[in-house]
Amino acid sequence: MISRRFVLGFLLSLGLAIFCLSFTSPVWALGGKLPELNQPAPNFTLPTNSGGGKISLSNYQGKWVVLYFYPKDFTSGCTLEARRFQQDLPKYLAKNTQILGVSADDIQSHEKFCDSEGLKFPLLADIDGKVSKAYGSWLNFISMRHSFIIDPDGILREVFLGVNPAIHSAEVLARLDELQSRIE
Repeated sequence: MISRRFVLGFLLSLGLAIFCLSFTSPVWALGGKLPELNQPAPNFTLPTNSGGGKISLSNYQGKWVVLYFYPKDFTSGCTLEARRFQQDLPKYLAKNTQILGVSADDIQSHEKFCDSEGLKFPLLADIDGKVSKAYGSWLNFISMRHSFIIDPDGILREVFLGVNPAIHSAEVLARLDELQSRIE
């Protein structure tokens, strides 16, 4: 039998938790403080599996960027998400948009993942989580599944939390259409 003291303690704790959470800023996600919308996106330089060895956000000035963070190469959700972005890559390129994937995996893992899945966009190695932290997407030792749309001037225009890998690329494309039609 559950005691009255236990029930009252539980209800008091629950009420206190709800009260405290109602005052939490919306710029905080599970992975930390998110960068602010309509402000410059945090710049970064990370090693990559493709091209010249390192990529910076500033390399894509004049292009839209979809910066997506994911937990781990070769896991089911991450593989599905990457496949969807690859499948839609021609649509992104037609919209002057570069896709960049970021995880804590190293360059060798990214190379194998890209080869295995036929990925033609760069994956960036954020081994220490520094960039993931700057984007509020770091949880202990992995990047969380968050995505960001950055405009050609380097301004953060959209944040996606609670991403469903199966439909995420379609969601990003739809939002990209809305953003580009407003700006053009």
